[in-house]
Amino acid sequence: MKTLIEDSCSKLENVRKCLSEVIVGQKELVDRLLLALLCDGHVLIEGVPGVAKTLVITTLANSIKATFSRVQFTPDLLPSDLVGSLVYDPKEHRFTAEKGPVFANLVLADEINRAPAKVQSALLESMQEKQVTLGKESYPLPHPFLVLATQNPIEQEGTYTLPEAQVDRFMFKLKVGYPNMDEEHQVMRRMARSAPRVTVDPVIELSDILEMRGLLDKVYIDEKVERYILRVVDATRNPESYGLDIARYLRFGASPRATIYLSLAARGYALLNQREFAVPQDIKDIASDILRHRMALSYRAEAEGLTSDALIEKLLAAVPIVEE
Repeated sequence: MKTLIEDSCSKLENVRKCLSEVIVGQKELVDRLLLALLCDGHVLIEGVPGVAKTLVITTLANSIKATFSRVQFTPDLLPSDLVGSLVYDPKEHRFTAEKGPVFANLVLADEINRAPAKVQSALLESMQEKQVTLGKESYPLPHPFLVLATQNPIEQEGTYTLPEAQVDRFMFKLKVGYPNMDEEHQVMRRMARSAPRVTVDPVIELSDILEMRGLLDKVYIDEKVERYILRVVDATRNPESYGLDIARYLRFGASPRATIYLSLAARGYALLNQREFAVPQDIKDIASDILRHRMALSYRAEAEGLTSDALIEKLLAAVPIVEE
């Protein structure tokens, strides 16, 4: 088992090296994307323009021998532009399925919050069921299938708030900030050229990723750690039970998907750190990225300038690791 974990980590390290040839810094973002690959979870990346959200996803896709498509979401996008449609063949007198760009292993949904409700609803089936329905037929999507979406948090014109049901289907919501001055200096030197090199060669096969996913089930997670996960999620729904005075700041807490994803991601995080077992610290390290988009804040929280990250920090400090 230990040898298999070391082999997997060495393959993922090759992906990290590829990304470092193009991306400066953003270590946590890269680690979470690799974790999403291991755990088969969709990712929503939020950040202001120009912080390499699209570039890091494109570079990751190029480092994997897999099919990749990018869809630029706009207000006039139609569901058929994403999932495809039925096309009438006058010679054969029948309809044939013309598959859309969603039929790929990795799909970049760029500025996902710019598309209207019909497009978002078409994407829901793809994300949850891993299939697309055209007419009366359902077509399975390639395996593995991941949606990697980006959105801009500061621009409101021409955008649509994502439905809660869709947001909940993203395993992670990652926030990308500005680089520090030294990192930005490297970015400037690397990219301020007439023809900057921004492509990499594939270094990992899809079969390798699927093999690594099989290792997740072999990573041990103790029942005490599982109970800790349950308490963390329960604290988002019943904070008063843990001595937290934050109920007025929450409209509703995290869904059962949070419990599933915390368990899955804890084992994946242990695997990335070359461990055969998950520990409570793994939960603390990944909790914000899994919970921040599953806790709906009240108007009072927004008025007082509180963020979901601040509430999660209080929650993790209050919930006991060992059941009392």
